[in-house]
Amino acid sequence: MFPFELTILGCSSATPTSSRHPTAQLLNMNERFFLIDCGEATQIQLRKFKIKIQRIDRIFISHLHGDHYLGLPGLLGTMHLLGREKELHIYSPPGLEEIITISHHHSKTYLKYNIVFHSIEERSAVRLFEDDKLTVETIPMNHRIPCYGFLFCEKKRPKKIIQEKIEEYNIPLQEIPLIKNGQDFISQEGKRIPNAELTTEAPSPRSYAYCSDTIYNESYVQQIKNVNLLYHEATFTSDMSERAKDTHHCTAHEAGSIALKANVNQLIIGHYSARYRELEPLLAEAKQVFSNTLLAIEGEAYKII
Repeated sequence: MFPFELTILGCSSATPTSSRHPTAQLLNMNERFFLIDCGEATQIQLRKFKIKIQRIDRIFISHLHGDHYLGLPGLLGTMHLLGREKELHIYSPPGLEEIITISHHHSKTYLKYNIVFHSIEERSAVRLFEDDKLTVETIPMNHRIPCYGFLFCEKKRPKKIIQEKIEEYNIPLQEIPLIKNGQDFISQEGKRIPNAELTTEAPSPRSYAYCSDTIYNESYVQQIKNVNLLYHEATFTSDMSERAKDTHHCTAHEAGSIALKANVNQLIIGHYSARYRELEPLLAEAKQVFSNTLLAIEGEAYKII
């Protein structure tokens, strides 16, 4: 099975702590590397956890609060200094291109590579990227400024051909792709061999939903229904629910409720307020609603299965 794995680079909210950094994640989907948000110290975390920076070709920024993008200028500069030449795609709400352009203008920075900025403005879900292995689409959030989550969905893979059947029926190489896509095989003797005899089903496609900063609402529950792994912000415990509403954030209990209503397989909570030195109260609260909940811990890699 192809790797589909999430590494947490930062899990703190607006204020970092001595042991937690602002939001950033790296998603590895079959050796395609996607950076999701880029808070301060993201490039340091990439180095610390031995992730090759130049393998990142697409960066998704949820919104333009500093704890989600202020690590980007430094990362872009490092890519330049390391000799990057290949194109980099950055997806974000409007304004990020202007911020980066002004920064480069005043610092007289001239990158050796091209950045393609993709501005996200639609308030409904929109597909941002697609290749032969997966799709990426937005999940509109409800925050104080335009904000989006991102849904990564693996495409259904072809069936697997049973190796012994290739020899048994002397199947030519050019017929194998057709059989993998569901076609029966006609042998040299003219006998039709049913596809079900020749193949096994590929594993079910996997999915990951990243739900960034948002006040509690259920508008996106249907969109993330049944995902294998959900990351959801859980900035506060329920005793701070008024503070959560004022700042357009969620409590751990609310994150668990979203996971339950969406029938996801597993939940990771993160974006912790710096007021919490210990994270167990947040975990315990989310687990009261959704038992299969984990904490986002920096440096941990979570397999999506």
